[in-house]
Amino acid sequence: MIEVAGELSSPQADVWALVSEPYHLPDWWPAYRGVRPDRRGVGENARWLVQRSPSPGFLRKPGGEGVIVIRRVVPGVELGWHDVAQGIDAGVRLEGVGSGRTKATAYVDGSWWRLRVEGAARLPRLAISRLHDLCQTAAEL
Repeated sequence: MIEVAGELSSPQADVWALVSEPYHLPDWWPAYRGVRPDRRGVGENARWLVQRSPSPGFLRKPGGEGVIVIRRVVPGVELGWHDVAQGIDAGVRLEGVGSGRTKATAYVDGSWWRLRVEGAARLPRLAISRLHDLCQTAAEL
């Protein structure tokens, strides 16, 4: 498992509101550029249709569609999913650290070749960077 943590300048409830909104997933998770959740929304076993990013992978063409299954929902704390075609588990955990700040830990787990060869190992770092940018922008308003 690869995990990357970062501190965000927003309260945990605000960060959760961002990460738990299905249509915001492509804003902070770099592997997707679009999402269409099923009627269950953010609920365990929900199935979301995702539009993949335009960058190609070793065994996948750019763009394309896939399905993710929401595997773990702990309101305010964790959102985790399984990318069916890619065979990886991914998600984010949140922890309040006081003073209206949040520690976010993005993670990805799967076979070594998916993580290394396909480039999935970089996803947590990019996700934390995007979350930081989104929260920093909101804090400055």
